[in-house]
Amino acid sequence: MKSYQLFVALLLIPVFFSSCEKFNNASDAEKVGNYIVKVTAPSTVGTITSTEGLKIVFQNFAEGLKFERKLTGNTTDIEGLIPGIYNISISGRVEDSTGEVYYLAGSKANYAIFKNGEAIEVPVAGVKVSPLIISEIFFAGTGPSPVPNTGNYFRNQFYEVYNNSDKVIYLDGLYFANLTPAAPTAVLPLWPTEDGNNFSYAERIWKIPGNGTQYPLAPGESFVMSQFAANHKLPQYNVNSPVDCTTSEFEFNMNNANFPDQPAVDMQHVFYNGSAALGTLPQYLTSVLGGAYAIFKVPENESYDPVNNASLKTRNLATTSTTLYAKIPIRYVLDAVEAGQNQNMITSKRVPSVLDLGMTYVGATYNSLGVARKIAATNEDGTAILMDTNNSTDDFERGVVPQFRRHGAKMPSWNHSLKK
Repeated sequence: MKSYQLFVALLLIPVFFSSCEKFNNASDAEKVGNYIVKVTAPSTVGTITSTEGLKIVFQNFAEGLKFERKLTGNTTDIEGLIPGIYNISISGRVEDSTGEVYYLAGSKANYAIFKNGEAIEVPVAGVKVSPLIISEIFFAGTGPSPVPNTGNYFRNQFYEVYNNSDKVIYLDGLYFANLTPAAPTAVLPLWPTEDGNNFSYAERIWKIPGNGTQYPLAPGESFVMSQFAANHKLPQYNVNSPVDCTTSEFEFNMNNANFPDQPAVDMQHVFYNGSAALGTLPQYLTSVLGGAYAIFKVPENESYDPVNNASLKTRNLATTSTTLYAKIPIRYVLDAVEAGQNQNMITSKRVPSVLDLGMTYVGATYNSLGVARKIAATNEDGTAILMDTNNSTDDFERGVVPQFRRHGAKMPSWNHSLKK
């Protein structure tokens, strides 16, 4: 009897393995199944009512399957799935009802799909994507170098701006300003009552030159404006400097023979104390304690002339000083960042909260440290989407060693160092 059972079992073994082989082959070969699931992706951003156009990915690692689709409406049918365990992700950019652009993302890990026609909800959260943002600032300067008779060094200050959007942006005519007071102070200025909350006030303003299409900045690219676009690590400057600024796109040239004009494009000077003239200072220096900085663009159908338009300049009414400051309409401002000595200076803000609710800092002067914006998300092509919640306390890493083009930012093709 046992011999007979063994004989039958031996006969069945090839059949069993043949069936398994067919099952495995079918699983490997058949990349499309018959299951349909219905996906909804509600947004947690109140001003976004539709997530149509976002990319949705179903990935089954066990079977080596990946399905990519676009959301087509409030509910999207995803066809061709086979039963199994999936990682589901949804991501992309969406414009809200006010015209602001958000990067939305949501996911479910190890989600079991064993029911045909199942409804799956994947909520998506968002971060606002500003087109141009100040991505890195080095303002603190560097301590004395080993070279005799050298003191604290501040000429290596720089300001980097990143294209955080998914479109090419032309920099021609973009303004850069440092706001007043130059450093955080508990004694804040008093501005005209009629100005309301409509302006920020600048000590000095510069502008990128160009014919309108001369300086394109592609998504994921950045440009640098340096106080002095030289190699600051050279002995005649400061060998302890953390940065070489020779690849800067722009320079704040003050016509100082001791710090000669560099190959970087010169910024166009716009305003200082009511005049377009540079003034008598030998350098363009923002406070090593931490300044307040803004980039802004004037709408095409408007003009901006704080030198000749009396309504666009004012003095500090809390003093008898005749020094004039330029008014910058808040609606012009693309990004603003406020910096200070430490976290306690938040009570001495210069920047309206609508532009920057917080403050960033490095904790000391001449310590060769800077601030850099954090990554919020990553685009499909691997470029970074940098955090911009209009709160510099949250958006920036503090006390970092300064560097150009952090987080994989690219150099624009028109940079002078790329030309032969």
